[in-house]
Amino acid sequence: MEALEGAIGQAGAAGFVMYASSQDADMRYLTRFRVGDPVVYLKKPGFPGTIIVPQMEYDRAVAECSCAVMSRGDAGYFAILEEEPDPRAALALMIARQVGGDMLVPPNFPLSLARKLEEHGTVRIDTGTVAGLRAVKTSAELAAIRDTQRVNEAALDLALTHIRKATVRNGMLMWEGAPLTSEVLRRTLHVFFLEHGYTAADTIISCGAETAMPHRTGAGPLMANEPIVIDIFPRHEESGYYADMTRTVVKGEADPAVADLYDAVAEAQALGKSMLRPGVPGKDVHQAVVDYFADRGYATEKEGFIHSLGHGVGLEIHEQPSLGPAGEALEAGHVVTVEPGLYYAGTGGVRLEDMGVVTQQGFDCFTRYPQELQI
Repeated sequence: MEALEGAIGQAGAAGFVMYASSQDADMRYLTRFRVGDPVVYLKKPGFPGTIIVPQMEYDRAVAECSCAVMSRGDAGYFAILEEEPDPRAALALMIARQVGGDMLVPPNFPLSLARKLEEHGTVRIDTGTVAGLRAVKTSAELAAIRDTQRVNEAALDLALTHIRKATVRNGMLMWEGAPLTSEVLRRTLHVFFLEHGYTAADTIISCGAETAMPHRTGAGPLMANEPIVIDIFPRHEESGYYADMTRTVVKGEADPAVADLYDAVAEAQALGKSMLRPGVPGKDVHQAVVDYFADRGYATEKEGFIHSLGHGVGLEIHEQPSLGPAGEALEAGHVVTVEPGLYYAGTGGVRLEDMGVVTQQGFDCFTRYPQELQI
């Protein structure tokens, strides 16, 4: 935690404070504790990070946390309530007494609590130190993400098996006598993930005209001879780590315009992967793909390549670093997606997404699932 202690010192603060549940990726990273209600995390230079929890969570926190644990009672909260009946004000006073000086807080710290803390000292806003720490993955984190990706690929294979085996009636894909819809296939994948200890939400299974909208989740029957975009990003319930992958397929014969888009996207992805190494700014990789598409005749305005080339993956599905217009220098240990896409109303969209880690040698791609347009 040297970086966090350095940020505290640079801010001239006495300690770093968070107030969040484990839905906040920074809290989960710092504590490895899963809790539904917000709790306090404190870090003072020279001392271990400490989580302050209700008594009912104390024993579990001691067993599960990667940091020191204190109950609210031991932190003085209930004694403070006797002199300060406002719970939010009492919480702020408890935190202020534990920190003993000015406080550094993350950018998403609750404003109402910050206002109360300001009655006891200066509150300074950190620029995202913990998010930067999370971006560089340990070997254990890399293993967790790889594990999630293997299950992700099994789910994609299940989806493509349904599409391959579907019959066609009046242009619609049929499965067991009924239309194979985005909703049916999405539900099938989500059940698969639950059975394997993972969760998924907002899985994209779009078809035809829908594919021209990158984040359209998709609805209705899947059609033959039309592009189908499948973008899956499950999370392991126990570790909390995500994976992310996208494939575009056509059941039957792809329109030549769609096939051309697919060829350009596949080559753009290969270009992006080839550039990934420590010290290369993410924005340069993104711009190289923008330029490549323009050279192919796919200049980006309101259509074309209308999103960033990629993003970090970890305890959040979108985290640092960025392979976008503002992307900074990459570091070894950064896990990123490479997901170029082209989108045109009237033609449809194509996106291909792989994920891997930046290493000293280049890019170690975790994604092993093949790319094939016509199935």
